[in-house]
Amino acid sequence: MKQPEGAVDPDNATWHPAPVIPLSAAIHVAALAGVVATPSLWLPALGAVVVNHLVIAGAVMTPRSSWLGPNLTRLTGAAQERGDVALTIDDGPDPDVTPRVLDLLDTAGAHASFFCIGERARHHPALVREIVARGHTVENHTQHHRNHFAVLGARAMRREISDAQACLADAAGRAPVYFRAVAGFRNPLLDPLLYDLDLRLVTWTRRAFDTRRRDPNRVRRSLLRNLAAGDILDLHDGNAARSIKGQPMILEYLPGLLAAITAAGLRPSSLPGREERRHR
Repeated sequence: MKQPEGAVDPDNATWHPAPVIPLSAAIHVAALAGVVATPSLWLPALGAVVVNHLVIAGAVMTPRSSWLGPNLTRLTGAAQERGDVALTIDDGPDPDVTPRVLDLLDTAGAHASFFCIGERARHHPALVREIVARGHTVENHTQHHRNHFAVLGARAMRREISDAQACLADAAGRAPVYFRAVAGFRNPLLDPLLYDLDLRLVTWTRRAFDTRRRDPNRVRRSLLRNLAAGDILDLHDGNAARSIKGQPMILEYLPGLLAAITAAGLRPSSLPGREERRHR
């Protein structure tokens, strides 16, 4: 079943909740009213509420879902027409791995968007500046990369995002344009926060799972399967698993991945900038 488009795009003037949110509220109100009017209906009312919560939980646990609001999973417009394949690299900056990733990207003439953790950027601001100086972009991946990010309340979630936004803007000299949730999981409170902070949620077309997999050939094959213009690939320089040879995974599979993308007539790129994001 096709997913709803969700809330109005954050690049537009007015935010509206994704359709599933008011529908959920209506189900709760109807269930309560039904039980008050006819107490014997408590069981079907409870069932409706439980099913509703299961649907919401499913959306929370499905990173590429748009049920909870706009979610960029593929590039569109000019970026797709150019043949861009967006390389997005999470969980850095890592003082050991990131510089070597930058060298590999330079060698291939490729660009990427680095979804950095604010706390790591605070400890390694020179490395963040180097990412930008080499022609890449720095985006928001929360301040502390808390594994329970998806269950935070609105205040704690806002603090995680806004603190990272401040750290990354200070280090990079440019405020991030995009946001990626930890592991891609988020709750219904995230969408209005991103709108308020002028950030756009990004997940991926496909991911490397390179924080767990140890076979670089398997990772490369999974990223290249059905590769097309507009795809967004999710890689990791921070928290990277080690290959069987003991090397950070991204350092082993990235050269072959970049070569294959270029050989397919596509362009390894960063995510579109703010102006193109507004006019895609």
